[in-house]
Amino acid sequence: MSPAPAAAAAAAPRCSADPATRGGGGDASHRPHPEPERGRSPSEAGARARPEPERGRSPSEAGARARPEPERGRSTRDAESAFLCFRCAAVTTPPASESSSPFRFLLCATTRPLQSPVRMYQRLVACSGDANCGRGEAPEAFILGLQAMAGPFTNRTFQVFRLPPSCGRSAKRQGWSLRASGVLAMRPSAETVIQPCASREPEMAEVLPQHKFELRSLDDYLSLHLPGFAQLEATLSVAQYRFGQSNPTFCLKKGAQAYVLRKKPPGPLLPKAHKIDREFEIQKGLYSVGFPVPKPLLYCSDTSVIGTEFYVMEHIQGRIFRDFTVPGVSPAECSAIYVAMIETLARLHSLSIQSLQLEGYGRGAGYCKRQVSTWMKQYQAAAHQEIPAMNQLCDWLQRNLPDDNEECLIHGDFKLDNIIFHPKEARVIAVLDWELSTIGHPLSDLAHLSLFYFWPRTIPMINQSSYVQDTKGLPSMEELVSIYCHCRGISPSVSNWNFFMALSFFKMAGIAQGVYSRYLLGNNSSENSFMFANIVKPLAERGLQLAKRTFCPPLSQLDPKSQLFVQTRAGWKVLSRVKQFMEQHILPAEQEVIEFYFQNQNSVDKWRKPLVIDKLKEMAKEAGLWNLFLPDISGLSQVDYAFIAEETGKCFFAPDVFNCQAPDTGNMEVLHLFGSPEQKQQWLEPLLEGSITSAFCMTEPDVASSDATNIECSIQRDGDSYVISGRKWWSSGAGNPKCKIAIVMGRTGNSSESRHGQHSMILVPLETPGVELVRPLSVFGYMDNLHGGHFEVHFNHVRVPATNLILGEGKGFAIAQGRLGPGRIHHCMRTVGLAERALQLMCERAAQRVAFKKKLYEHEVVAHWIAESRIAIEQTRLLTLKAAHSIDTVGSVHARKEIAMIKVAAPRAACAVIDRAIQVFGAAGVSQDYPLANMYALTRTLRLADGPDEVHLSAIARMELQDQARRLPARM
Repeated sequence: MSPAPAAAAAAAPRCSADPATRGGGGDASHRPHPEPERGRSPSEAGARARPEPERGRSPSEAGARARPEPERGRSTRDAESAFLCFRCAAVTTPPASESSSPFRFLLCATTRPLQSPVRMYQRLVACSGDANCGRGEAPEAFILGLQAMAGPFTNRTFQVFRLPPSCGRSAKRQGWSLRASGVLAMRPSAETVIQPCASREPEMAEVLPQHKFELRSLDDYLSLHLPGFAQLEATLSVAQYRFGQSNPTFCLKKGAQAYVLRKKPPGPLLPKAHKIDREFEIQKGLYSVGFPVPKPLLYCSDTSVIGTEFYVMEHIQGRIFRDFTVPGVSPAECSAIYVAMIETLARLHSLSIQSLQLEGYGRGAGYCKRQVSTWMKQYQAAAHQEIPAMNQLCDWLQRNLPDDNEECLIHGDFKLDNIIFHPKEARVIAVLDWELSTIGHPLSDLAHLSLFYFWPRTIPMINQSSYVQDTKGLPSMEELVSIYCHCRGISPSVSNWNFFMALSFFKMAGIAQGVYSRYLLGNNSSENSFMFANIVKPLAERGLQLAKRTFCPPLSQLDPKSQLFVQTRAGWKVLSRVKQFMEQHILPAEQEVIEFYFQNQNSVDKWRKPLVIDKLKEMAKEAGLWNLFLPDISGLSQVDYAFIAEETGKCFFAPDVFNCQAPDTGNMEVLHLFGSPEQKQQWLEPLLEGSITSAFCMTEPDVASSDATNIECSIQRDGDSYVISGRKWWSSGAGNPKCKIAIVMGRTGNSSESRHGQHSMILVPLETPGVELVRPLSVFGYMDNLHGGHFEVHFNHVRVPATNLILGEGKGFAIAQGRLGPGRIHHCMRTVGLAERALQLMCERAAQRVAFKKKLYEHEVVAHWIAESRIAIEQTRLLTLKAAHSIDTVGSVHARKEIAMIKVAAPRAACAVIDRAIQVFGAAGVSQDYPLANMYALTRTLRLADGPDEVHLSAIARMELQDQARRLPARM
């Protein structure tokens, strides 16, 4: 639970020994910025706070230990001072609405425990002359007393004591346990000459008495079960990480080898808490897919070894930043650290639960309701006093539960000090403390990460040295949310944000109560656990405030004027759900589908679809992700659907799952726009339902079909029927067992009519006598089984009712223009998604493989391929969106030039990207082990489908010349 220990941190997680450059900026739970008392210089403040002689020593002896403060300008390392009083610059006067009894601390640098902290505090107050202190009133800031040993202040360990709000009473009567709360390092203000440095080993200390275990038993067990451990010839030593309030964490060292051990706390525990086995399970799954976590090495359920269950993981060397303001780093690095953190969170939420094999890890739907219930029960089980705000907050959360239909793997305690960064780079190398991980709503993690923006100023931030103010380089909450949404490709309009912020504070209050409860039971994991007693109420009150707060305008809502192509709110929501469906259900099934077609490529089942696709189709239909391509049904614009089509283009069978596959989308558009009521009832409705599929028959083997006026298949009227005779090929989808209807384009008019008024389209049921499926045609050797193949079809005097004619005789070209407009945009945007997938595979391969002693991406040519691919994809996406926007605003007819341009640009760009990816993969790229060869075959075909590039280029040139000609008179 929060705050997490540095489970796998390096021995020295700070950047350097210099406190000005140290990455974490300090090592304690509370690290204030002291400054001199207002109105006094540092030397004056020191003069007002002279210690009285220690008992048993003469004044001269005491003076030897309490030397005067150095003059300004002297080196810090020469500083020797008796006593200094200063105020904490980081803690300001809280508003009246937030005021409460202050915390007070005494800072000591003695070699032995201070015998009477309260007496020393009283003495300090008397010396400082602070009028507020000693009467229990809220001072302007915390008063810190620093008793120095004779000698320099560098590399000094300080003890921190928490004192009762009223220093006039004894600690015993107040019920305070005056224990050292941990090691603390101060970051003084610029006016303060004394700057104590952090220890080089600030994260670890001696094992707490309640957590000690038998080292010999552990050594014997690890020697038997941990590979390589027995070969280490050294004595096993252990130290405990001092941060963290839940599962105790230890650093094991044997010679030069270090490990991290994490175990359950001893004694009675809250139900369903401290599940060590779950932590190990989730880290094992995440490590297997390359997510940055320490490598889990061993899990032990035998409590006889050290008294509780435990697991061992690798020790990772890097930086942990305990302060959310990240002091000591440049603003640029601070921003980079936060961007890396939020990108990692987005990556976590984008992982497939199935690929991690964690289907049973959480209970899924209903996460928010369960969280409210669970944390209220945890709080009630641990409560030591009645806090009305907790009950009120719980009631509000229960009344305002959001729609809880988004599920992904969540961390549960994702924040800066649970992350290890690279020693020199702003790059996440490990995420720690997975105790609260589960399957739930991703916004709960995002809200938990944003807690520090709203932390009450009346209480110290856990593990922090300062409050978030106008710190340079620290992103705003809106910026963090915007980056997160961009990384996940979801709407920046975050709904129910107040609920998730309130839930996060409710959860933190429950955690704080549990930490204090463990302190009372004597099985606390940290020395400062007693401090959590008085922060529960302020956290609950802040949660209530946020619950009633309206975050308006929506977080990170971009100004439509600043965007090229604006997606509607409904479009954003559907896109988010499609992405989630893809990640959770479709992509995990990809290998199974590939193996099905590979195994059945020569069997009678080669045209049948695997059962998993039928199951996914039912799931998509139930989720409302069905027929998204048709605006009148989905309510989406062409721009909305363009983004969705890009997402579905990343997997070859994804469009089929959403009933958005070609050629059915084009055929359904034709029937929707031009079909008669009878045609719609008979054919459109079952197509929309997904109970049947269709084929489109236009191209002919005997003529150059790129000029559609060459089409020779005849459609002749004979009474109340039409007779169709001719040969077609590349009739996509005809081999699908569910294919029941074909739209056939043929010649109905005579030669006296215009070239574009001689052709018509007609509906032909494939079961009609005379329809013959002659043979399937391969595409670069691929049969394209999923889509029902591409067949040569002969129509041998096929007779159908005259009512099957669509729109009327001579309307074939008009229908074709309507069919190939929006439908072609769908093809192009799916192609962009395909190119994105190819680039992803290229980058993964380039990062994994080594050639000539360098990673592939370190070779300049490969780096240039990656860059050129990104440029091409972005250009193509923008052109496709412009075409979609034109269809939305001026219609398909007036968007012909944009449609023609993207028909050329999209396949060309995608082919180039896929070709580069194949080069990076080498011979593997053209094998069945990877999808690149099939990707290339299908994408290269698009440069011929619906007309070759050259035809579109000629049309673009003609329209451009016409546009230029119209502009010329205007200029004159």
